[in-house]
Amino acid sequence: MGQILFVVWRESVEAMLVIGILYSWLRHNPAGRSGLPWLWGGVGLGVALAGALGAGILFFDESLSSEGQDYFKLAMTTAASALIVQMVIWMRRHGRTLKKDMESGLAARSAAGRWWGVTTLTALAVAREGSETVVFLYGMGLGQQGLTLASFAAVAVSGVALAVATYWLLQKGGRMISWRFFFRLTEGLLLLLAASLLMNSVEQLISLDLVPALVDPLWDSSALIDDSSTMGSLFATFTGYRSHPALTMLLAYVGYWLAVYKLTRPSAAPAERVAA
Repeated sequence: MGQILFVVWRESVEAMLVIGILYSWLRHNPAGRSGLPWLWGGVGLGVALAGALGAGILFFDESLSSEGQDYFKLAMTTAASALIVQMVIWMRRHGRTLKKDMESGLAARSAAGRWWGVTTLTALAVAREGSETVVFLYGMGLGQQGLTLASFAAVAVSGVALAVATYWLLQKGGRMISWRFFFRLTEGLLLLLAASLLMNSVEQLISLDLVPALVDPLWDSSALIDDSSTMGSLFATFTGYRSHPALTMLLAYVGYWLAVYKLTRPSAAPAERVAA
């Protein structure tokens, strides 16, 4: 449940950041105020598109055989892990100029009176965040966690409420909490979550006999941290830790962090300038 809360919170804050940039420019520019209804229309359209993707994934999943569902879940879990890494890299490379780029696009659309472009821009931005959330939640095995619809709704609403409070604090600024601090902290947590999803994928590949375990188990560290205990399970959920790992899982884990290090090291651009 903690994973769900974190993902909804993080993605909601990022969506609010995009909407906030667009709203602020339109609200404070006389020529742009006519575009506000188009902005909210884009928000609604983006949410609808993300919802349609979620419904489509669930429908497709239910139409598959039991074996087909196993392979589909494996593909989605792997995709979710890769998408998280891609998102972190994208924000590192574009976060610094995100506000400037979006405002430039708005200025051009405002001057030309193409308000439908505002709707399109907003819808794509919101749908991107919403679609990532859908893929992440499915990849984490949302349907296998025993959550009722009411429980999931409560967690999702809590995540959005926390995101609203976080966005308000970030907009206020300060040394203790800033956009730079927020992105640095959540980037690290997201990369850990992606590692956990990758471990789930490798574990499933081994169980389906698609890859060899090589040595299984490689060690037993349950005396230190037992991943079947409450706290150990929480730690494993966010980091990919296993108290009885196979050698293949260890190699994949080390390879993942080496790849992340190589992909993120050239782009050390701070993200604190994405919002004023």
